[in-house]
Amino acid sequence: MQIYVNGEPKQIAEGLNLGALLADLDLKVEAVAVALNLSVVPRSRLAEQILVDGDRIEVVRAVGGG
Repeated sequence: MQIYVNGEPKQIAEGLNLGALLADLDLKVEAVAVALNLSVVPRSRLAEQILVDGDRIEVVRAVGGG
C-alpha cells in the first residue's frame, strides 16, 4: 500500500505501525515529532497506530544549536 512521508510517496506492507515505520526510516522516536493526517501522535501511541493506504505522515526532527 502507499503512504506519504513528508510529502514523498512510500510503499509499505499492510499492518505496519508508526513505530515500525520510524525504525525502517532509521529515525529515533526520542528525536522526532510525528503527525498523522495533520494530527500529532504522542510517542506512547506510535506502536499502536496502524497505517492505512493513503495516510500522510509528517516527521519533524529536533535540532539543537547555540
